[in-house]
Amino acid sequence: MQRVRMSLPYFAEAGWEATVLTVDDPTPTAPVEPELLATVPADVPIVRARCLSRTWTRWLGIGNVALRALPFLFRRGCRLLAARRYDVVYFSTTMFTVLPLGRIWRCLYGVPYVIDLQDPWVTDFYARPGAPPPPGGWKYGFSRSLGSLLEGWTLRRVSQLVTVSAAYGETLRERYPELRHLPVTELPFGSPDPDLQHVRSTLARRPPLLPAGPYRLAFAGAIGPGMLVAVEVLVAALAELRKSGVAASAHFYGTTYSHRDHDRRVTRNLADKYGVPDLLHESPGRLPYFQALQVTLEADVNLLFGSQDLAFTPSKLLALLAAGRPILAIAHGGSALAGRLAALGQPCVIVEGGTVTPAAVQATVARLHSIRQSPAPAAPASLSARATAIRQATIFAAAAST
Repeated sequence: MQRVRMSLPYFAEAGWEATVLTVDDPTPTAPVEPELLATVPADVPIVRARCLSRTWTRWLGIGNVALRALPFLFRRGCRLLAARRYDVVYFSTTMFTVLPLGRIWRCLYGVPYVIDLQDPWVTDFYARPGAPPPPGGWKYGFSRSLGSLLEGWTLRRVSQLVTVSAAYGETLRERYPELRHLPVTELPFGSPDPDLQHVRSTLARRPPLLPAGPYRLAFAGAIGPGMLVAVEVLVAALAELRKSGVAASAHFYGTTYSHRDHDRRVTRNLADKYGVPDLLHESPGRLPYFQALQVTLEADVNLLFGSQDLAFTPSKLLALLAAGRPILAIAHGGSALAGRLAALGQPCVIVEGGTVTPAAVQATVARLHSIRQSPAPAAPASLSARATAIRQATIFAAAAST
């Protein structure tokens, strides 16, 4: 959603008229943020499809918004495509269940479609040796089976594929050799400069989120199982910093996808293991978008964690750079994140072997010491929200000609 929302103001500049098809969810699990509506251009039509309430679908074990809305999205999309000529249907979502609608609509109306994969649709990460157990129990197994059934069928007729990591495209070509000629564009999330400007202009009216302290490290976002090694490296480094007399604390917000703030804290066991429960502060409930940006602006150091899933690249990277605060990045050797940071000229701590090592901990301690004398990084203009939207428009033009 954020990719499309940030690009909408620039699509018209690139010569494209956009219509947004979305869902009117009566029982959302994420925080509802009316403040985001102000960032959508007033002249962009927004069409909302119905969605079944979780009050009823929970008896079937269904909470996923895509499953609850799928038939209504299909019907609404058919009405739009039948009423006027559209050049391209663009999917940019992690609700993968809706992506097969692109092939169905192409069959019915002849409109090419573009898919933007912000995460892998199907991943073998949890099947690898030493991987943590997958989240979600039987629901994860059902989702993976459904993805395995629909992924190849959907991608065989897609006109253009966009991925936030080049590794996603390479994996798909290995899995489906018939896609070897499919045009794939690696396109990271753009820097949300207008959003950051909005938060900066309203900071005086917002209550502070970070407590006062001498050296505050902050992370706003979900922590998946594959990120826990990198988080543990940080916690071990905080324990070492304390021994040297440096006062530092880490603040985690929105570490789960739950809307409840009383859920089990992801970092609790690590804090106890290293004897620093007073240095780790965690609010696991999902944080609204603008509040997450506020955390990045208030922090003395922003944290960035890589995953043992080496293809993973955090979407928040450019937002952290644009915030203008120092960044402590901890990435796994050979990962897409480590490569991206190197390409941007940004230092990071490398974790080798997928385990916490004294070398990684000492490198983190050294990095935290050096950050205190380092200038803040800057986001490259070539990856601004506007530049990213212009590249998207070029992809649309290529798809429309197929």
